[in-house]
Amino acid sequence: MTSGFIGRFYKQRQPEGEEHSEIADLAVDGAQIAPQASSGPVATEQETSLGRDMVAERVNLHRYLLDRINLGILDMLDNEEIAAEIRPLVKDYIRQNNFPLNAKEINDLIQDITDEMLGLGPIEPLLADDSIADILINGHNSVYVERRGKLECTAVRFKDEDHLLRVVNKIVSAVGRRVDESTPLVDARLKDGSRVNVAIRPISVDGPLVSIRKFTRSPLTLERLVEYGAMPNAMRILLSAAVKGKVSMIISGGTGSGKTTLLNAMSSQISEKERLITIEDAAELQLQQPHVGRLETRPPTLDGRNEIRQRELLKNALRMRPDRIIVGEVRGEEAFDMLQAMNTGHEGSMTTIHANTPRDAVGRLEQMVGMAGMPMSQLSVRSQIASAITLIVQVQRLSDGTRKVVSVSEITGMEGEVVQMQEIMKFKKTGTDDDGRIRGEFRATGLRPRFVEEFAELGIIVPAAIFEPGAPLQTGGKS
Repeated sequence: MTSGFIGRFYKQRQPEGEEHSEIADLAVDGAQIAPQASSGPVATEQETSLGRDMVAERVNLHRYLLDRINLGILDMLDNEEIAAEIRPLVKDYIRQNNFPLNAKEINDLIQDITDEMLGLGPIEPLLADDSIADILINGHNSVYVERRGKLECTAVRFKDEDHLLRVVNKIVSAVGRRVDESTPLVDARLKDGSRVNVAIRPISVDGPLVSIRKFTRSPLTLERLVEYGAMPNAMRILLSAAVKGKVSMIISGGTGSGKTTLLNAMSSQISEKERLITIEDAAELQLQQPHVGRLETRPPTLDGRNEIRQRELLKNALRMRPDRIIVGEVRGEEAFDMLQAMNTGHEGSMTTIHANTPRDAVGRLEQMVGMAGMPMSQLSVRSQIASAITLIVQVQRLSDGTRKVVSVSEITGMEGEVVQMQEIMKFKKTGTDDDGRIRGEFRATGLRPRFVEEFAELGIIVPAAIFEPGAPLQTGGKS
């Protein structure tokens, strides 16, 4: 840090009535920090008890620091520099008040204060923990996390409901959104792309409900999914070839089944020479290509105006010269425009949909196209689906928490008024272990997808052996 920063970091007592900056307001309010584990997000009973005893002192310590720090300079420093300047002040305060804290506890206290002033307070350690997939906040005094598909209760707490709301407002304001009594529901995202959903009173009866779906800092690849046992190598070869060969596809699955994770992994196979446009409610896709345009919907204002929906973004994307359009999830009338894009020169486009089976996915698409209000017969809608989409990839989170690609199905066309499908590969359950772990095996059905025949002209070779229905298809074997 330069000497100029050191000189400006400390200040005299702030004159009464002077306005605090946004960071100052957060720090003052955030001083009412909740008890938190000193050794990680899940605390022992002893650590939790110590945290509760220290709450009042953390409040006093925040106020002590605010009287001595020039808050206006904080935005110009990184967290390490701030922690270095805060450390001697914290030690002085501890010495003056005779706190029996060791060096580790002092470091944890400094980290807590830094998180509260510059980060998201008590949940910062959870966000930094790569083993956590979801953070579920049920009011200010109940925080759960999901690890390896299982829910765990943590010792993380907020001081009160107002403290939690201040953290929530910091999240949503960062992406230009708001949450209050007039708009009690909001979708947002964190800087790292993690998806956030918030519901507050009066919609949420017992206090704010916050769900954070985290994404890994390094997106998973298809090879890693094979290693973890989510799919066999034969399926990886097929899906990789399908993406490179510009096969339009849908990833179908339930909530939390890994649809977006798989979409990210598959998109890594797209050529860097292509221009991609992504459309999402809350931008969360992590595409690795250099030529990506990202579009995000906008909620309506308080008077119900100026809303920008996915359908408008899709129409606009067609004017942006995309090679492929990737929609984070279709859930309404934009399905009609997505099918139109796939049918008019944007082969290889991809999207996700909530459905329990490939056949259900086709049915849901049919219903969503009907929501567009276009004068189309049922046969016309089904014909559009059959001609636009070639592959449906079904993912599922099993009862033991593991996620698998349970089916890869090809849409082969129409027979009368029915969309015809054939399953290429599937996951078949064979039993359950005593600890609840699902046993099963991936198998090829013996059917060869029609689109593979066209790949030879593109120089994409798919071994015929991966479609043989003999022995189970091999995976990496990890959970």
